[in-house]
Amino acid sequence: MSPRRAAALRDGEQSLREHLIAAAGRLVAARGTAGLTVRDIARAAGVADGVLYNHFADKEELVAYALHAHVRAAEAGLSGAPPAPGEETVAANLRAYLERALALHSAILPAFTGVVGQPKVLARFAGLPNPMGGGHGLRVELADYLRGEQRLGRVRAEARPDAVAVLLVGVCHDLVLGRLLDPSGPAVPEPAPGLVSDVVDTLLHGLAPPAPG
Repeated sequence: MSPRRAAALRDGEQSLREHLIAAAGRLVAARGTAGLTVRDIARAAGVADGVLYNHFADKEELVAYALHAHVRAAEAGLSGAPPAPGEETVAANLRAYLERALALHSAILPAFTGVVGQPKVLARFAGLPNPMGGGHGLRVELADYLRGEQRLGRVRAEARPDAVAVLLVGVCHDLVLGRLLDPSGPAVPEPAPGLVSDVVDTLLHGLAPPAPG
């Protein structure tokens, strides 16, 4: 056992499996998954290369767990908690949700650079529980918030929370997907001034013209 590994695992602070995930997570956070090798992960963890295969089926499984842990850590690092039904105004809460989701996507995107070309990693990652929104995902979290507002009478009963959540999370995907598909392109762009408010206002007021008076 190397001194680094001994220090990391002393007093039962981490299992070796957790230690390997943490080491791989630091690597993918710093450099993404492209070109990441078993030797890179083993060196970062302070273990022999073959140790990884005692705890994971293959490198792709470990990288998927590392990505999952990175996303959870990035969400936990965001300031404040998601708005709750009945707080502030619905418009202010939707703006806060969208700004929070954009910040999260921007934080996790660099770690996913290159993963599009690694279908085994993507498949392993997709098989894990959703790392965002308390294990349910951002869309479910937002839809549940809107259903709570419906129960309070602050959102119309006929509104479709799931559709609204898809639209808002889709804004995040629209801004970040190009960077994920083309790592050589520009960094994740900041939303245009007023975009968040414009999206929320359009959702709240719709596209139909006012009824003739």
